[in-house]
Amino acid sequence: MTKNLILGTAGHIDHGKTSLVKALTGVDTDRLPEEKARGITIELGFANLMLSGDIQLGIVDVPGHEKFVRTMVSGVGGMDMVMLVIAADEGVMPQTREHLDICRLLGVKQGIVVITKCDLVDPEWLGLVAEEIRDFVDGSFLEKASIVPVSAQIGMGVERLKEELLKMAGLVDQKRSDGAFRLPVDRAFTVAGFGTVVTGTLLSGQIKAGDEVELFPTGICTKIRGVQAHGNKADAGSAGQRLALNLQGVDHNQAKRGDVVAPRGLYRTTRVTDIEITCLKSAPRPLKHRSLLRLHSATYEVTAQVILFDRESLEPGKSAFAQLRLSSPVLLLNGDPFVLRSYSPSQTVGGGIILDPSPPRRRRRSTEALALLESMSLGDEADMVERLVASTLLSGVSFQDLIWRTGLSVKRLDAALSISLSSGKVVQMVRDPRLFLSRESFNNLCETLLNRLETHLAHNPIKDGISREELKTRIPARSDQRFFNQCLMHLEGEKRVVADRDQVKLPGRKGEIVDVNATIQQKLEEMLINSGAEPPTVKELCELLVLPENTVIEHLSLLVRQARAVKVKSDLFYSPVPLQLISETLVKHLRAKGEITPSEFREITGLSRKFMIPVLEYFDSLKITVRAGDKRFLRRR
Repeated sequence: MTKNLILGTAGHIDHGKTSLVKALTGVDTDRLPEEKARGITIELGFANLMLSGDIQLGIVDVPGHEKFVRTMVSGVGGMDMVMLVIAADEGVMPQTREHLDICRLLGVKQGIVVITKCDLVDPEWLGLVAEEIRDFVDGSFLEKASIVPVSAQIGMGVERLKEELLKMAGLVDQKRSDGAFRLPVDRAFTVAGFGTVVTGTLLSGQIKAGDEVELFPTGICTKIRGVQAHGNKADAGSAGQRLALNLQGVDHNQAKRGDVVAPRGLYRTTRVTDIEITCLKSAPRPLKHRSLLRLHSATYEVTAQVILFDRESLEPGKSAFAQLRLSSPVLLLNGDPFVLRSYSPSQTVGGGIILDPSPPRRRRRSTEALALLESMSLGDEADMVERLVASTLLSGVSFQDLIWRTGLSVKRLDAALSISLSSGKVVQMVRDPRLFLSRESFNNLCETLLNRLETHLAHNPIKDGISREELKTRIPARSDQRFFNQCLMHLEGEKRVVADRDQVKLPGRKGEIVDVNATIQQKLEEMLINSGAEPPTVKELCELLVLPENTVIEHLSLLVRQARAVKVKSDLFYSPVPLQLISETLVKHLRAKGEITPSEFREITGLSRKFMIPVLEYFDSLKITVRAGDKRFLRRR
């Protein structure tokens, strides 16, 4: 199986990077007329090199001029290893230093130092240059790297360089292909007969023709019409390959360098992100809180304000946790490296990695925030997930958002969550979509619901409980009503509440009535009994007792639950005895006559129309009678 890696160049302008790539591959990566005319690299160039052992290198040639550092950074983002190119006749130069800093900040771990133009100097001078280089790379990821003298003009050292590249490739792990695909765009152009094509290095996952994708940050959704890997048509592309993707239905001006191709609907852009940042030792001054800088990550550039959490400035050579507030939305994931450059003078001042691409509002000097960021920087996936879930408090977090905020694949996130779920530190609140709360937040939410139930019953002493739906609406606004069932089950399991049909009650609550309420109920019961077959309506009872309607209805409802009253309709309640007598009179008539009309019902009961129609409809609802037109019949049992 072919191992796909990305090899990049780095180094000062006119140190022979492009000539070196041509000597290795036969490809001249300077394709623009302006590059040919000026003799310098302006845009990223690309070539392929197949080494023995089925190792394929996608080579990215970057410009060396200080004006094109932005372009250079966009080429470094996907590199697995680098060739730091230093001309023998000039040695270490300013862009040599900045390019090495950028490679280090963007997480490049393996590299080779190539001394070019060796045919222009004598052996003694070449030895001095090699010594200078050893001092220069000391303490960096290149301190033990091979130094290979080469002359692209005469072919000197090219074969040895290939041997060294092969050795180095054996030490480098291929990018992970188990996660979602993500391709930062470094070129976008139109091909006649095909439409818009974008190119880039696939950072993770696999992508194939027919996949539905989203173009960030614009949010344009489209499909992949075709894939080329290292210049050849392919069924699919894998992490670590240079790919060209033909986008269906996307206009040529809708895609550009800095965009990112990712699965449709999986990620979101952000304008705030938490980071771990390092200020370069070579920075001219400390990095101040609220500094405005240029953020470079993947293939884009955006203005960013640096918010330092626990200090007012960051000294050169020091690291800290911070937050970036961006001028425009971009797609960032946990673990993404970045570079920060100043505006004036234009130079690299620091960089680091993205920790949380969607942080909540944080207070400066918050110990909880710093502890969370510490866990995210250490790479313990289960601990990171637990702290992320806990940071969402009562709001909870979805599985989808955890993928985005952690940068983990589905498989790795499931593994981390299984540890937290089995330990009880995280609770799954909803099955589809999967939503999670920390155990502490879950317990707090249960206590909040219980307190709100107790408060409601304290203000409504004649009530036994509260309806499920009403209690559900008392979930805190910042939380989610879908969490209600899980909380109720937990409180029931602890025997702190009783769920009775559609009512939620406190254990032992029934019958807890204060004297003043007993008096009101007694008066209502007496009024219903004394009024016989034509009792006062709710409105009339309110006027007689000088009480608000909701209070009267609450007390009448309690009498109904205690079988001391009968609700005929919403505003009409009867004492049970007179209503039973009316029922017996009606049934006796129907058994004798077989049917009854409303006028006949009025004759045998003496009820006025105000009462006889609601009572007849009540008997219909009890299935004592059945209505057919204007008549009623005894329902067969």
